[in-house]
Amino acid sequence: MAEDRLLRVRGLLDSVRATGRTALTAPEGKVIADAYGIAVPGEELATDVEEAVAFAARFGGPVVMKIVSPDILHKTDAGGVVVGVEGAADVRAAFHTIIDNARAYDANARIDGVQVQELLPKGQEVIVGAVTDPTFGKVVAFGLGGVLVEVLKDVTFRLAPVEADEALSMLDSIRSAEILRGVRGQAGVDRWAVAEQIRRVSELVADFPEIAEVDLNPVIATAEGAVAADIRVILAESQPPARRKYSRDEILTSMRRLMQPNSVAVIGASNEQGKIGNSVMRNLVDGGFAGDIHPVNPKADDILGRKAYKSVTDVPGEVDVAVFAIPAKFVASALEEVGRKKIPNAVLIPSGFAETGEHELQAEIVEIAERHGVRLLGPNIYGYYSTWQDLCATFCTPYDVKGGVALTSQSGGIGMAILGFARTTKTGVSAIVGLGNKSDLDEDDLLTWFGEDPHTDCIAMHLEDLKDGRAFVEAARATVPKKPVVVLKAGRTAAGAKAAGSHTGALAGDDAVYDDILRQAGVIRAPGLNEMLEYARALPVLPAPQGDNVVIITGAGGSGVLLSDAVTDNGLSLMEIPPDLDEAFRKFIPPFGAAGNPVDITGGEPPSTYEATIRLGMEDPRIHALVLGYWHTIVTPPMVFAELTARVVAEFRERGIEKPVVASLAGDVEVEEACQYLFERGVVAYPYTTEKPVAVLGAKYRWAREAGVLGGGT
Repeated sequence: MAEDRLLRVRGLLDSVRATGRTALTAPEGKVIADAYGIAVPGEELATDVEEAVAFAARFGGPVVMKIVSPDILHKTDAGGVVVGVEGAADVRAAFHTIIDNARAYDANARIDGVQVQELLPKGQEVIVGAVTDPTFGKVVAFGLGGVLVEVLKDVTFRLAPVEADEALSMLDSIRSAEILRGVRGQAGVDRWAVAEQIRRVSELVADFPEIAEVDLNPVIATAEGAVAADIRVILAESQPPARRKYSRDEILTSMRRLMQPNSVAVIGASNEQGKIGNSVMRNLVDGGFAGDIHPVNPKADDILGRKAYKSVTDVPGEVDVAVFAIPAKFVASALEEVGRKKIPNAVLIPSGFAETGEHELQAEIVEIAERHGVRLLGPNIYGYYSTWQDLCATFCTPYDVKGGVALTSQSGGIGMAILGFARTTKTGVSAIVGLGNKSDLDEDDLLTWFGEDPHTDCIAMHLEDLKDGRAFVEAARATVPKKPVVVLKAGRTAAGAKAAGSHTGALAGDDAVYDDILRQAGVIRAPGLNEMLEYARALPVLPAPQGDNVVIITGAGGSGVLLSDAVTDNGLSLMEIPPDLDEAFRKFIPPFGAAGNPVDITGGEPPSTYEATIRLGMEDPRIHALVLGYWHTIVTPPMVFAELTARVVAEFRERGIEKPVVASLAGDVEVEEACQYLFERGVVAYPYTTEKPVAVLGAKYRWAREAGVLGGGT
């Protein structure tokens, strides 16, 4: 059955191609719909007016009549659609009107006839479609249809194909999801019928990569089902060239030698201060790299006390990494030598490739590298740091604070911001990697490595684009269950598809697709650079929550309100405090304080009140996370608050009770030191903000849900 379906559609698409067309007519679209079980109304193609009358009579009620022409894609614009036609006289009049309008719209258009289609009952109009995204390939879309789709742009996207449950989840992912469930006395739609339309469209485009777009708009969804009133199918002009793929084992093998090398060659090493080749050499030597460092320079015998070689082929023994610090025009010939030496990795610091319009030069080095089996990092990068190897292969400032955060960036400037943030906040990193033009190695290679790296607890990535979105999603899905992945995707205001041939294509702007599919991959999308860095710094500090119940304990009512807003904004749940727990909290707060949630202990309370309420929050198993709001008083100074909080959290941790605790500290400058003290002891704390600590907690919850480690709770 499935094979028959594939053969039927294959034959149809080949015949369309043979005529030189890329757009299918409505009757051809119906052939595909029938083959894939996509529900469409009854319809017939009338080639003359009397056929139209006969077909309309057969349907026994009002019909819709539409022009059928391979040269007219947008039938409504051409005046080629008449809705609600009933009776022989009206059918004849509509037929002639449609033909006349089509000829006036395009005198040279081929006209196959007029489609006579049964009129669907009123219902909720939705759109189901699929497009070919340049990053992610086949993507299925769902949203409100008709006029609303263009006004509200309330659409969600998933990688195709989707399973039934994933298709159903799309109905809840749009802002107007409530409409589909039924509002103001109106019945909800048949959700499974709508989801099945989504699933079948996704299956179609996955089976036939040459289909560029599918557009079901509108789909009329009612309590009894979902039927596509119109189907538009557009074929691609051409297929993109296949990208070279590497197996997981191949990626891990080359990445291991890149990130844990025994021997590094610096091509373009120099004794002259101010040269990139000198800076790279100094960083490698001064950074304490324990492996072999081989300078390569045809004009020097000795560089920084190490023997220099005329060519990398002269270097004795195996070399794991060749770092290039020479002008772009010399890279290709030197890369040939790297290939002959069988060095598996080349780190290309030079600029002057695709980023400056030199696409042919970049294509040349990619061809050389692929021919020799060399993986390329860059070009146009600042280099990379692998701190646990004491490796600083960069011309930028050194960094040697070892820790569990791996950071990557596509931009050198962002890379340096990462470095400064890490130094200021004393964030320990396992690696900082520049990706630049991503001629070869990219985020999915790094995710594959860092997902297995025992030194890495959290991965944060700044990216402007993805070369292979599907490979990234695959790598992210394999990594997220083990450790959080935070992504800062630049370019949220991209214009998207400028010349889309369908409603779906026009709606599939770059960022809309990225946003949904990054979420589908399980990564945490950071809204800005500072958030990305803070999430990366804080997520490894917080234990995974065991349930959804969040309790706020605050010394200031105003902070409590703002913290409550932040909890809601970040998709978290304020716990409904049961009577016995409410009574327990009231024992520790003054009569003019307030239990409930937030628990307001008021500002004049001594350290013992903070300690007692925090202790109760840690002790009660129904509470799964604590948000603390502190404000500076002489009664309870900042460091006193910090010390008692850290002590209580540590005590419960020793007893095996771990809960995420975040804190917002308002006060004079002393709160900064208190926050640092807390952070170093497992409590994520920030001065002068109620939003940031809760945003971090929200990110931890998002990861815990995606990783499947969020426990149950009452």
